[in-house]
Amino acid sequence: MPIPSRAALVEHLVRTRIAGDVATPRDNNLSHYRQLANGNRHFWLGLELGDRWSDEQDVLAVMAERCGVSDDPEHRQGQDTIDPELTVDALDRMAARLRKAAADRERVLFATGHPGGLLDVHRQTADALRAAGCEIVRIPGGLMADEGMVFQFAGVAVLERGATLWHTHSPVPMAAVLDGLEREGRPRPDLVVADHGWAGCAGQRGIDSIGYADCNDPALFLGEAEGTLQVTVPLDDHVADPRFYDPMTDYLLDAAGLLPSVERA
Repeated sequence: MPIPSRAALVEHLVRTRIAGDVATPRDNNLSHYRQLANGNRHFWLGLELGDRWSDEQDVLAVMAERCGVSDDPEHRQGQDTIDPELTVDALDRMAARLRKAAADRERVLFATGHPGGLLDVHRQTADALRAAGCEIVRIPGGLMADEGMVFQFAGVAVLERGATLWHTHSPVPMAAVLDGLEREGRPRPDLVVADHGWAGCAGQRGIDSIGYADCNDPALFLGEAEGTLQVTVPLDDHVADPRFYDPMTDYLLDAAGLLPSVERA
């Protein structure tokens, strides 16, 4: 398949509901913004937000600016949106950071709390960076977190419980990885590519962190606004078919200079 142009990718994102009119309802978004503002740390995704975002209207304003949800506080039910142009803008910023990682042959750690949706996006990106000469960080063995095991699948750190890859927002698995690396006397990553609490925890510890977030996960967008994370890409992080993310991943890797010369749409 040819690498999509920006216009073709925007059309694809809207058609597959990765962006545009996404499945996450407005009331769910507003509930999460309120929980974050009220200090519910589950919604902080490993970041330390203090009392800086205690007004949910401030959270909504950032989400409208960086994710593309409606900025109307009276819109409380029904459909909400992610602006596909903002998605592609963020992919371009992510591509620039991946290009730097490849040029400097950095140590890069991949992790996901959304294995049902984003595992292969991370896997393909890890493969491309490995081919470019980066070290894909191998996590320590025997790590436990949140009543599960932390291990790597296809080069991507995940949480496993009961032989199932686990959907998690928790920062605890990433903390286990970083603490495990320190115990072994190994350097921490130069870059983390992740989502959910995996990305938030890494950014909070001062590691360059880039990743993906849905419109009901405001913390990572706030982290980018404050400079704790370098890039947060807005998207629906679990659409009907994970193959829908393939054109997006191709666009990202091509923009980062990590794909061989191929046909472009």
